[in-house]
Amino acid sequence: MTEIWPGLEQLLTCLKDWGLKVQPQLVAIAVTHSSYAHEKDAMANERLEFLGDAVLELVVSEYLFANFPAEPEGELTRRRAMLVCESTLARCAQRLNLGPALRLGRGEEAQGGRYRPALLADAVEAILGAVYLSAGLEGARSLVMRLLVPYLTGEVLIASDYKTTLQEQLQAQGIVDIEYRLMKSQGPAHARQFTVGLFINNCLQAQGCGHSKKEAEQRAANNLLRKMSK
Repeated sequence: MTEIWPGLEQLLTCLKDWGLKVQPQLVAIAVTHSSYAHEKDAMANERLEFLGDAVLELVVSEYLFANFPAEPEGELTRRRAMLVCESTLARCAQRLNLGPALRLGRGEEAQGGRYRPALLADAVEAILGAVYLSAGLEGARSLVMRLLVPYLTGEVLIASDYKTTLQEQLQAQGIVDIEYRLMKSQGPAHARQFTVGLFINNCLQAQGCGHSKKEAEQRAANNLLRKMSK
């Protein structure tokens, strides 16, 4: 029998109110971070996140293809990247009030993981994976549309993708040799910290740290954008 805690109960109610029939045990796994799984010998949400990521890209790609028939492939790719990026998904997590539902290890909890964008974005993808397994592609599509419709309609502006913004600014200056390199990773597997260096023409220009390589790359790009603005 699936353990139901207040945050999970609220999340299940939200999904039910949206007309989604989801297996509670799958949703419980979807909100279980690897740090908790490591401490409690439970199942983490990483496999569901992997599945949800693929489903999300498919649904968003299908929507963009159908609704922007005149757009070239490059523009569709740019639009999709902004819709499925970490910052947008983290804001979607707020619509689900996902923070209270998360199961985190003691260290991750102490570090504010319940409010960390990368962790919230991963959990949204895991929930999408759980919905796909419970209600099929139509159910998953329904959830994606619920979460992303404010961004698709322009009601809410999409949060900045610092890497894309930086690349566009540098390319406008004729700079195309842009590379992100992993400098180091430290900490236990469930609480890894990554440091990424941002190299322009093979010269280190900025660094960024995060709990994922993507997060570290975005912070490195943001740091360089700030430096350039000065």
